Amino acid sequence: MTVDNLLAVDLVTADGRQLRASEQENDDLFWAIRGAGGNFGIVTGFEYRLHPVGPEITAGLIVFPIAEAKRMLQQYRDYMDSAPEALNIWVVMRKAPPLPFLPEEVHGKEVAVLAVFYAGATEDAERLIAPLRDFGTAYGEHIGVQPYVEWQQAFDPLLTPGARNYWKSHNFTELKDEALDIMIDFVHRLPGPQCEIFICMVGGAANRVAANAMAYGHRDARFVLNVHARWDEIAQDDTCIAWARKFFKASTPYASAGVYINFMTEEEGERVKAAYGPNYERLVQLKRQYDPENLFHLNQNISP
Repeated sequence: MTVDNLLAVDLVTADGRQLRASEQENDDLFWAIRGAGGNFGIVTGFEYRLHPVGPEITAGLIVFPIAEAKRMLQQYRDYMDSAPEALNIWVVMRKAPPLPFLPEEVHGKEVAVLAVFYAGATEDAERLIAPLRDFGTAYGEHIGVQPYVEWQQAFDPLLTPGARNYWKSHNFTELKDEALDIMIDFVHRLPGPQCEIFICMVGGAANRVAANAMAYGHRDARFVLNVHARWDEIAQDDTCIAWARKFFKASTPYASAGVYINFMTEEEGERVKAAYGPNYERLVQLKRQYDPENLFHLNQNISP
């Protein structure tokens, strides 16, 4: 997690003080801002621990028919249990955009996509990626060595400005078959070509941090699931939002506690306490100390 690599911040508090927060200075405030920062001040400077990556990595996409999604997702789940931490794979289910490596007849069809990222040695990449091709009969793939900064921008063309967006999110400690069935069912009911359901693989280093080490505490989460409704016309608002909400409700019984707060929508204020779990009461106490009048309230708010 980004907050796991934060070493210090300079910030302005609600009463106008300029403070530095780190493990050595104002450590209680430093604890709080790592996961709940918008509630405690305006940060004017960040100091991070950096990690070397690349500059070239191996990454790309493997695109499967939605008809093979259940088998593919089951194998993905099992494979990630033993995959090295340098390999991360996300799953995106949506209608296929007009990617140049896909046959034209696939464009607009529902697909299940493996988005593959490997930060280890290039010579090891093929051995690790090869088993993924056996998860089904792929429509096509595009995987290769590329600069890390290019991969970071790879999905920008699908997220151009101007669209209308509505997100809902769950954490998962495991992906049960029943949850996979619900995901696939709602992909068959996509209300538009830009709507998608995606599974983010977390874990690894993020799971080795203690749950009470900072405000963000969901260290048991291995997957973060997003339902992302995206559309262009105001007339589609009700249809697209309803689809996202229905999927969210249907998948709730299989989710674990909590939620990643950056994926919460404006009307989800009632989930703030769940987003912080056992850390919430300490955050309330610190809110009373640093912002008793709740100046910083245009956020997923921790009320003093």
